[in-house]
Amino acid sequence: MHNEARDIRHRLRQDEIITAARRCFRQYGFHAASMADLASEAQLSVGQIYRYFSSKDAIIEEIVKRMIDRRTREMIGTSSSTQLPKLLAWRPVLNEEDEALMLEVVAEAARNPRVAQMMHEADARMFTQACHNIKTAYPGLSDERIRSCVEVLAVMIDGTSYRRLTPLKASEKTLYLLYQQIHHLLFQSEDS
Repeated sequence: MHNEARDIRHRLRQDEIITAARRCFRQYGFHAASMADLASEAQLSVGQIYRYFSSKDAIIEEIVKRMIDRRTREMIGTSSSTQLPKLLAWRPVLNEEDEALMLEVVAEAARNPRVAQMMHEADARMFTQACHNIKTAYPGLSDERIRSCVEVLAVMIDGTSYRRLTPLKASEKTLYLLYQQIHHLLFQSEDS
């Protein structure tokens, strides 16, 4: 019982540090934020943070893991459904903070090989999950077709994330119809 209570306190403290780090990284960016900045935001000493995370990269890794886990949960049932054209056309933000932090992660990955490796691993997890979702929804498609569909969807979804930073320049209704056509084209029988 004592170990369980300690583990719960440990996880709660890690969550507090992650929450503070997310705020700090949004303000300064991953690259510019120092451990002192993180400690100040978390109202802890740098030494206390090191009791829970071995480095700033370990904190970034945990943030990326949590964002990818959340995206994977959201993706289940979306990538192969009729919801996708709506999500692409109307560009709703599912989690504004995650969207902004993911841009920071991508920028940091260009500078930091460890973060680039995290992105590679996270992308592989999401890609595998998306392939599984599509295989379940469209069992008649070949594995190669499924991988190709997931790649096209990833480009559209990632591109939409970046396009949210700019005003929409086309009618949502027209975009929705085009995305429906693309969706149909991607998932139609390979015999067609």
